[in-house]
Amino acid sequence: MIILDRALRAREAAGQPIRVGLVGAGFMGRGLANQLQHAAVGIRLVAISNRNVERAVDAYLYADAALSPVIASSQADVDQGIRSGRPVAVADAMLLCRSPLVDVLVDVTGAVEFGAHVALEAFRHGKHLILMNAELDATIGPILQVYARRHDVVLSACDGDQPGVEINLHRFVSGLGLIPRVMGNIKGLQDPYRTPATQQAFAERWGQKPSMVTSFADGSKVSFEQAVVANATGMTVARRGMLALDHRGHVDELTAKYDLAQLRALGGIVEYVVGAQPGPGVFCLAEHTDPKQRHYLNLYKLGEGPLYSFYTPYHLCHFEVPNTIARVALFGDAAGQPRGGPFVEVCAVAKRDLRQGETLDDYGHYMTYGEAVSSGEMRRGRYLPQGLVEGCLLRRDIAKDAVLTFDDVTCPAGRLADRLYEEQVRHFAGPAGPAAAPGAAAPEGGAAVTA
Repeated sequence: MIILDRALRAREAAGQPIRVGLVGAGFMGRGLANQLQHAAVGIRLVAISNRNVERAVDAYLYADAALSPVIASSQADVDQGIRSGRPVAVADAMLLCRSPLVDVLVDVTGAVEFGAHVALEAFRHGKHLILMNAELDATIGPILQVYARRHDVVLSACDGDQPGVEINLHRFVSGLGLIPRVMGNIKGLQDPYRTPATQQAFAERWGQKPSMVTSFADGSKVSFEQAVVANATGMTVARRGMLALDHRGHVDELTAKYDLAQLRALGGIVEYVVGAQPGPGVFCLAEHTDPKQRHYLNLYKLGEGPLYSFYTPYHLCHFEVPNTIARVALFGDAAGQPRGGPFVEVCAVAKRDLRQGETLDDYGHYMTYGEAVSSGEMRRGRYLPQGLVEGCLLRRDIAKDAVLTFDDVTCPAGRLADRLYEEQVRHFAGPAGPAAAPGAAAPEGGAAVTA
């Protein structure tokens, strides 16, 4: 990352900063706006979109009370505001996607259906897209990557959030000549039955949405995040839901907790542990096949092996996103992107007994939690993705802790995310692969979604 600071200073000196638009002005959007306003050299935050445009204005004022954002309602308003150097607030994110004066978009929404529309429109107009939206990435990231490459733009996860930190660690450890076998996320709490009601006090304390905090607690968020890591590294899961060890000791002690033969057979796994220190960070357990190098690793206090522990003891979320902006815009380097079809996905599991005729709420609410699962099991079981649960109508009763399938629900009509998911299944299965899983309608004429 050290090379980025000089490259950004050069852009600043040349008067050619990278022009960034934010999509979303929630908790993370506000923090990122503040970071870009005060600590980013060679980058300019030129516009923020939010469906409630006043929240976009508030995000600017949170960063700097002296700012005077212009509220734009048309493409001409957006472009003129950016040209004039005024910060732009807008309700319609598509206007940022279409503006020739925006170089990079950052999706900070966590919304799958809305994020799908933003992604395709951004790609159509030559915009790089950075996702602080693991839910979108884990659900349809592989097919979005196909569209991004088709339009010669970069789709990227972000530095600072756990998936980006893990993928950076994976790249670092691989570069040393070791073979990563476990990529892990350290959590302080795991309870699949948490709800917005149980998490409201914590959410209010930190100024976050109760539903988002619930997704952290019930395991949905870590499942989305580890799916992103798996799809970027080619790893899988040891079982549905991951092993999820409860380990109250140091992360280095985890080198003795896994079966190396199983890890080798699986090609490496993504994982999370509860309670390990130092948290809340991420870790990599890797092996070295060269006995001469193992001798040196032992000398350097990493132990005798066969597994060696590497970790980052923190994740700084929005603080590091400017690094991703620079990587993407200046070097075409993603902080993480699917390497092909999905290796791991996130299925929906009943949080309580569900009844026929009920309409499912979104992730992080009262009805479902997400579990990471291998893509092969996902296909065979026709599991319903956690990223697509909202608005699905139950066709039958579902018992608590049962995995929901496409056969259990009727998906809302006309959703882009459903069509992209179906295309993802077809695209990566190939003509001899399994049939498409969703019950959603295929794109018109059976063709790919236009982008």
